[in-house]
Amino acid sequence: MTSTASPVPTIDVALVRQLIAAQFPRWADLPVQPVAVGGWDNRTFHLGEDMTVRLPSGPGYALQVDKEHRWLPVLARRLPLDVPAPLALGRPGEGYPFRWSVYRWIEGATAYRSRVDDLTAFATTLAGFVTALQHVDPTDGPPAGPHSAFRGAPLATYDGETRRAIVKLGDRIPTDAVTAIWETALRATWSGPPVWFHGDIAFGNLLVRDGRLAAVIDFGCCGVGDPACDVVIAWTFLSGASRTAFRAALDLDAATWARGPRVGRCGRR
Repeated sequence: MTSTASPVPTIDVALVRQLIAAQFPRWADLPVQPVAVGGWDNRTFHLGEDMTVRLPSGPGYALQVDKEHRWLPVLARRLPLDVPAPLALGRPGEGYPFRWSVYRWIEGATAYRSRVDDLTAFATTLAGFVTALQHVDPTDGPPAGPHSAFRGAPLATYDGETRRAIVKLGDRIPTDAVTAIWETALRATWSGPPVWFHGDIAFGNLLVRDGRLAAVIDFGCCGVGDPACDVVIAWTFLSGASRTAFRAALDLDAATWARGPRVGRCGRR
């Protein structure tokens, strides 16, 4: 069957200017510039000095727009760090087929290790953010699903994908040991009630100011479910004392901590 989905046009400064002029003419005279790190799931642009425009790059990411507008204002009131603040919700137009967003600009730099003054303090602050997020009332929150790339869903969601990868890798990995580790992780299911998770806590979604963690951005994969996906950064960015501090500051059971690195290797888009 031939797809009837509209192709996504090139997402560039010209398109953003056209969308702003057509839908938010009060901002039509503001300059538009691409940000230094524009993202993959979404393309991001400066709008004036105090705003950003964020456009999904494909239909899978378009599912996240309404969710962020609905829930970010709710979450922000309960979180100890800056998070994106939606200012306007754009509609399809000018050949662009998805809804899109205007946000308040958050000052900060991507959290490369060279920009972090004290990685252990950074880890403790991040753990406080994760804990606060998990304590937000999950009532009516979006359960894990396509909008979150199934992050927050039971680990069994990725069973077929993982076993196919093990077979494909063949003798490049210790197949029996990897399979045993995976099956152990499958048995370590989340036994608590669903809680809020961010879904993509990676250094690229963390901003620092003056050497300290100041903001968490990109809530496109957020939802309500198993929080194991939010501890992946312990293995992808932290190490040694900072990893120990992160673990100590989290109110999570040992099974959830153990699932973390397994979740981090699944659900990649």
